[in-house]
Amino acid sequence: MQNKSMIVCRCEEVSYDELVEVASETNCSARELKLRTRAGMGYCGGRTCRTMVDHIAHKHHPRLDSEISLKFQAPIRPVRFAELGEVK
Repeated sequence: MQNKSMIVCRCEEVSYDELVEVASETNCSARELKLRTRAGMGYCGGRTCRTMVDHIAHKHHPRLDSEISLKFQAPIRPVRFAELGEVK
């Protein structure tokens, strides 16, 4: 049995319940679900939760042929301006 209150997106603390609720209420695509809940928009850039968000969205809103799946981006590390202007 699946735990419905489990956290799917650890970075943004989005639960399975929240994703299913938003997907069923709005009948939105995976990209819209990501934007509405912020799942996959945290520090890891969706590396850990992207497939689950994609799966939940397509369960409630079947993917069209023209629709692409979610992508993930490598996390970036902030750099201070002082480090950029440093002369060596």
